Amino acid sequence: MSDVAIPTDADPDKPVSPNTPRVGWKFIAIYVAAWTGVWMALLPPVLVGLGLRVRAIDPDSATADLSLVMGVGALVAMFGNPLFGHLSDRTTSRFGMRRPWLIFGAIAGAGSLAMIACATSIWQVLLGWCITQLAYNAELAALMAILPDQVPERQRGLVSGAAGMGLPIGMVGGTFLVWALADSTLAAFLVPALIAIVTALCLAWVLPDRTLQRVALQGAGNASAPSAAVARNPLRHPDFAWAWSSRFLLFMGIACLLTYQGFYLIQQFAVPVADVPRLIFISALVQCAALTAASFISGSSSDALGRRKIFLFVAGLIYALALVVIAAAPTFAWFLFGRLLSGIGEGMYSGAGNALAADVLPEKESDAGRNLGIYNMAAALPQSLAPAIAPSILFAAGGSYAVLFFAAAAFAAAAAIAILRVRGVR
Repeated sequence: MSDVAIPTDADPDKPVSPNTPRVGWKFIAIYVAAWTGVWMALLPPVLVGLGLRVRAIDPDSATADLSLVMGVGALVAMFGNPLFGHLSDRTTSRFGMRRPWLIFGAIAGAGSLAMIACATSIWQVLLGWCITQLAYNAELAALMAILPDQVPERQRGLVSGAAGMGLPIGMVGGTFLVWALADSTLAAFLVPALIAIVTALCLAWVLPDRTLQRVALQGAGNASAPSAAVARNPLRHPDFAWAWSSRFLLFMGIACLLTYQGFYLIQQFAVPVADVPRLIFISALVQCAALTAASFISGSSSDALGRRKIFLFVAGLIYALALVVIAAAPTFAWFLFGRLLSGIGEGMYSGAGNALAADVLPEKESDAGRNLGIYNMAAALPQSLAPAIAPSILFAAGGSYAVLFFAAAAFAAAAAIAILRVRGVR
């Protein structure tokens, strides 16, 4: 006999049903703020901070060092997200299932970012980034699980689209803080992290979190047994598998751009290293405006039309076009136009994409966090694979980042094609 955590009939906080009331704008606003906070803390290191820290510590091997740090960190994130999703599905704390992981992730993430800011070696940066990925993926797993937990299906596109706005706002806000606090490396890393803690605490305060009770189950019926876990692999469900594959392919394109855009600006336009944070902030601002509008419009429109796939198909094609424009950009103005297109494509995909994932999610009541964590592996795995394969592409292309971005465009186009194979959602 063993104990597992399951919802009980007496539990008043069950997963949403077709008759669940719509969530209010106050909850949506705080939910979006929490997404904004976590992206504000996590994205600036990807966009600017890690590259500059690596370059300051080991300028001669900056490209290889950054690939190592980003690749290993993404590998940790890939396994961390479903792990913490599963743990939150089984959390029996009196404070709820998701609330403890929201708070733990935000606080632990701040500590690990401080480690990176104070690092004096590449290995310290690597360790700090791995812990950062684990911490914020614990928070992200909880945030993702809140969507099917609390939001009725008829409202998921709207809430998903609104939550998607958190990424560009967090990206722009975080990169602005890195630029504004450039004189203090520690402040540049920690101020966004402190904002993430505040927003996580606000969401934890208002969240009507589900609670679980621990009950005993016998032998073969134990849903936590390893054989049952294999049988419950959500990738065995075709619709979920194709949604996962499409997300993976799109994020392969995104990872190539985000990881190497700083080095591309230096090579393509002879930008001084000191100007890189400013130019990335400008490009992030352009992308933010496009992504914010596209995410909200895509999500709410997919609710109104009862269709998700067409938005994801068009989004993949637009992102592919964006990468082609960036790869061929003769001036920084063209680079900005490419980033505008990338914002539209990514916004459309995130606005309807999370809603589609929640719609095709297997076992919503018992394993929403774990299965959404596996879905998020599709975004984390490219962060490891892209830096791993990029050096080979760069070597074959004579060090041309433009060729790397053309290859990334092919991944984004494949993402558009893959989403058409989903059959259970229009």
